[in-house]
Amino acid sequence: MKNILKVLRAERDWSQADLAERLDVSRQSVNAIETGKYDPSLPLAFRISRLFGKPIEEIFKDGAA
Repeated sequence: MKNILKVLRAERDWSQADLAERLDVSRQSVNAIETGKYDPSLPLAFRISRLFGKPIEEIFKDGAA
């Protein structure tokens, strides 16, 4: 699954650790999501969506699409 998490984070000048703290996850989890090695759980995807004020579909895209 592709995502724009790194772009959204960079726009706010947040480090991976900053974002991890806001989402209550580890920095390693943020890195794994950004690099596509890990897809977030649905509750985490909703937290990310709310944090950035964007629909989940705008942040996460199906890799086949």
